[in-house]
Amino acid sequence: MFKIAWHEEYVFPVPDNHKFPMEKYDLLPKQLLHEGTFDPSNFFQPHVIEESYISAVHSSDYLNRLYKLELSPREQRVTGFVHNEQLIQREKLIMEGTRRACDYALESGFAANIAGGTHHAYANRGEGFCLLNDHAISAKYLLDSGSVKNVLILDLDVHQGNGTAEIFAKNENVFTFSMHGKDNYPLKKEKSDLDVELELNCDDKNYLKHLDNSLAEILGRFQPEFVLYQSGVDVLKSDKLGKLALTQEGVNSRDKMVLDFVAGLKVPMVAAMGGGYSKDIKVIVDGHASLFRQIQRDFF
Repeated sequence: MFKIAWHEEYVFPVPDNHKFPMEKYDLLPKQLLHEGTFDPSNFFQPHVIEESYISAVHSSDYLNRLYKLELSPREQRVTGFVHNEQLIQREKLIMEGTRRACDYALESGFAANIAGGTHHAYANRGEGFCLLNDHAISAKYLLDSGSVKNVLILDLDVHQGNGTAEIFAKNENVFTFSMHGKDNYPLKKEKSDLDVELELNCDDKNYLKHLDNSLAEILGRFQPEFVLYQSGVDVLKSDKLGKLALTQEGVNSRDKMVLDFVAGLKVPMVAAMGGGYSKDIKVIVDGHASLFRQIQRDFF
């Protein structure tokens, strides 16, 4: 059974003019249930993650200051959120959602988190709507538990996975791949194991060509035993924070290419939602729902 992490506390109250569309975390599972793609048994509710999993990735000084709400106003602005205990609780639930999804994927092949993909969080700081890094925590968990020896983090959000790249810069058992807009945030990019920078208004055809070539290159350099997929839909032309020009059909083809790649490897995969900032919330929800539909249709 395809298991999906979701918790009502994923929806965090933010001002109406906030750039982050929190309502998608509520609308996406409702849409998937409404259309009959899934039933309630497909969803699981994560608990707060054990501290040892977080501290295996993030520095003790950063965590102490974060939990005590001692980060400066500037540091909070860089994360995009005003910090409070509810926000920290939410972040810990999301971290456990992805980590626990890894256990389900080891059993059934695929699992997902309705939230997650918090790739801008560094070992010692947060950025860009990310306080803790769920893919980094999950990759470290998989390696430390002995579940697998090699993890591929496949990041197709429009923004570079800078925090993830920094965390695993010296770890040969984690391959970080980020394909992102050249002129998008963050201004200063980190060095992933493989970075592909896309030009302004890159369309479906060029995007898919780059992705196909990149997946082939990864296989020539690394043999993953588990894939963590950051499936942001901020690559859409309609996205307010993206600078690419993909259509929904292009996103569908992207996800199919990734799923075919993983199926060919015969390894487990966990997907996390990542970014999506189109003006029309329906576009965001449909963009994310496409991946879940494809996994359910083709593998379960």
